[in-house]
Amino acid sequence: MDRRQQQHSHLGGTVVAVGVLLGLAAGTTGCSDSRAAADDVKGAGDPVALLRRAADTLGGAGTSKATTSMEMATGGTRVTIRGKGVYDYRHRLGRLTVVLPEDPAGAAEHRPITELLAPGALFMKNRGAGVPADKWVRVDTASVSDGNLVTGGATDPYAAAEVLRGTRRAAYAGRTEVGGTPVRHYRGTANLADAARSASAANRAALGAAAKGFATAEVPFDVYLDDQGRIRKLRQRFSFVNGLQKTPVAVASTTLLYDFGTPADVRLPHAQDIYAGRIAEEAGTGTDENKPSQKPAREPSN
Repeated sequence: MDRRQQQHSHLGGTVVAVGVLLGLAAGTTGCSDSRAAADDVKGAGDPVALLRRAADTLGGAGTSKATTSMEMATGGTRVTIRGKGVYDYRHRLGRLTVVLPEDPAGAAEHRPITELLAPGALFMKNRGAGVPADKWVRVDTASVSDGNLVTGGATDPYAAAEVLRGTRRAAYAGRTEVGGTPVRHYRGTANLADAARSASAANRAALGAAAKGFATAEVPFDVYLDDQGRIRKLRQRFSFVNGLQKTPVAVASTTLLYDFGTPADVRLPHAQDIYAGRIAEEAGTGTDENKPSQKPAREPSN
């Protein structure tokens, strides 16, 4: 199992010892390190082409665990929304438990929201805002202006990977580790309109909506791929305009993927378990984009 945090160690020594070691290594390790570095750069391949295929590589990976975080500044306060769960890349189905931050005054504690991610839809339970606790809210991802890249407080891992299909510029930034796994780090910029044109049918409309709804279609990113080409960490920066303010809100979404092959049995709710009423407006939401859809789910739950 992957470790979650990177560990760095630094070796020190006296000036004399360093001088001796450098002298001894001049004709051996220096040449070896240079050759290894050259091989690593060569092995990285064309970054743009590689990243445009990253979603396909995930599709072949089957399943994984996922951890998400979404950071934004609102009302002068920086908040972070965190999620954790599993994802099935073949069927494009995921389940996350999303934890909302405390109110600035610390007076209210939110119950964790259960989110089910499906092609074209987001299902939320414990949504609050007048929704009964035993009901699910269904949101059509193509109907929200951000394509649900930020609306649900967590970015669908496969949708995040499909944003990379729109990679226009990318550079290899070297090797590092994520959760104890050796990875290659790439830094670049993707375009949402380009991504929508190349995306799977399930995400095409949602990414197209995001390309039009965000303040800019350009998405700067940092991505870390393991030696099999699978995404281990993806950090994307969106510029979003909500209904309460005219100035764009900077949103940073980070996705961590690990434990590939883990069981990911995701069952969607019965149609009768989906809330058909209207959601009360909450502080911090300025649109009616989360108005529930009455369309039935594709798969029933037990």
